[in-house]
This record gives sequence, structure tokens and C-alpha cells, in this order.
Amino acid sequence: MTRVIGLTGSIASGKSTVSLMFDEFNIPVIDADKISREVVMPGEKAYEQIVDTFGEEVLREDKSLDRKKLGAIVFKNEEKRQQLNNIVHPAVREKMLERRDAYTTSGEKSVVLDIPLLFESKLKGFVEKTIVVYVDEDVQLARLMERDGYSEEEAHQRINAQMPVKKKAELADAIIDNNGTRRDTYQQLESLLREWEVI
Repeated sequence: MTRVIGLTGSIASGKSTVSLMFDEFNIPVIDADKISREVVMPGEKAYEQIVDTFGEEVLREDKSLDRKKLGAIVFKNEEKRQQLNNIVHPAVREKMLERRDAYTTSGEKSVVLDIPLLFESKLKGFVEKTIVVYVDEDVQLARLMERDGYSEEEAHQRINAQMPVKKKAELADAIIDNNGTRRDTYQQLESLLREWEVI
């Protein structure tokens, strides 16, 4: 019986770092962000729908999607952003479930679904257990400014555009506190996976 774990966090909380750690326990990770890039490749159904909806001006010369141009359109228009989400999200969910089911069928002990908007998109039903990677807001702010070169105001805007990480922590089955060192985080993950009997 495969244990399906949902991993989430907030911007600059260190979710990607934790996601990579599962590799050390030989636990496969299905990454929603990577899949969202795959489903908009030429030849994919979502790609065709995006071109139909937004026109060929969102394409580069090589016919691949110009994510910057598309982002500029949807960032300032809620209706268009919703249109894009209605194309991309179902395609991502479909691929994630296909991969999850393939791992389940092949008898993997556990599999991780790495979904940034796990709670916001109401995808908790896709997994059995949820882990939130947690950091204090001041740490999150400092990391985001350092990582992406944002001003304090820009960093605040991006943090405030998401569900607060405190709220996510309340909804999760387990919390990985990522305020400390990478080693602290790794040890928390390891003991949690032992507790859940997946390693």
C-alpha cells in the first residue's frame, strides 16, 4: 500500500530544499511546478488551448510559449488569469494523478506530491498526509529579498498574495520547521518519515 504524502509551503519557506531531500530516502517526488511547465509545451492540449485563448502573440519565434508575455497579460487582468488557470490547472492535476497512480501500481512504498497551492486549490483529497515547510515571516521576508532581489515592499506583496504559512501549518498533518540549518530540517524530515513508517 503506497503512502501518498502532500508537500507544501509558502514562497521562500524552503519547500524546494525539503523536496530534494526525499531523494536521499529514495522516495519519488511529483513536482506540480515542473508539470505546469510540461503541459504548456508545443503539442500538449493545454498549449493548444492557450494559443486559442490568448493568440499567437504569446509565442516565441520557435512557437514555444513566451511565459513572460503571457505573465504580463494575466498578471494585470484577473479574468484572463482565471482563464489561464482553468486551462493549466486541470492539465497539471491530470498528469500528477497519472504519475501518482503509476507509482502506486508499481508498488512504491511512498510517493510525494509537491504542490505549492495544495490547500488553496483544495487538493488535499489527492494525498493521505500533508507536510508544511514552515518559516517565521521575518525569515521568509529576508530570504525572499536575498534570493530574488526584491525590495521589502515587493517581497511583502508576494508573501501577502498567498495563504499565510501559519494558516497552512494549522491545516497540515505535520510541520517541518525550516528556521534553522539544513541539517536540522533534514533530521526533522527523517524522524517524521520513520514515524510514518515510510523509510
